[in-house]
Amino acid sequence: MGRPLNTYERALVKLEQKILDLGDFVATQVDRALAALKSQDIAGARLVVEEDDFVDDLAHSIEMTSLDLISLQQPCGADLRLLATVMWVSRELERIGDNAVNIAETAERLANLGPYFKPLVDIPHMSKLARDMLRKSLTALLDRDQEAAREVAAADDAVDYLFETLYTELVGYMKKSPDYVDQASYLALVARYLERIADHAVNLAELVIYRETGERRPFKGQQGPHKTRKDIT
Repeated sequence: MGRPLNTYERALVKLEQKILDLGDFVATQVDRALAALKSQDIAGARLVVEEDDFVDDLAHSIEMTSLDLISLQQPCGADLRLLATVMWVSRELERIGDNAVNIAETAERLANLGPYFKPLVDIPHMSKLARDMLRKSLTALLDRDQEAAREVAAADDAVDYLFETLYTELVGYMKKSPDYVDQASYLALVARYLERIADHAVNLAELVIYRETGERRPFKGQQGPHKTRKDIT
């Protein structure tokens, strides 16, 4: 039986749990936004937008608690890296939540344009890949698994390929007829938001490496010339 945790250690455990709670909620937000997009469910899309306050509040709470612990405990080494990681992770998750809201708001606009001119295939596929990257990066953070983190970075190429393919297809539709322009342009936005979610998942995976080694931007140059770490919203 291990020794009892002191107050500081219990605070660290609670912070890590809050990060996992935030990650689970954000992943659910992404799922709900895509479900609303597919079914053209305006009420479901609106719920995603309304629940973004929870994401913002929890991310703010995590950041403030981390800053308080740094100020009061003056940690160094691995503990300081952990608290820095927690703050950065909360920001990345908040940005993923923002992209889920963007998808939901776009879903509302698309629902007002009538049935889709083509079946949604690539966007749900992109969503699954991005969501899997997000969940894997959070699991890697919990398990302190650097190899799993590197697998997240490698998976980003498939999302990029799908985005480029879908974007080209949608531009082709817009060129065919003005009737396609509104829907195609909104669907291209959704694809962009999903690509950004995948980018944030890569950023989370980089933070797994940082927590364990102190190395920043470990995947720079490993994903092609256009894919270094992005601080995007």
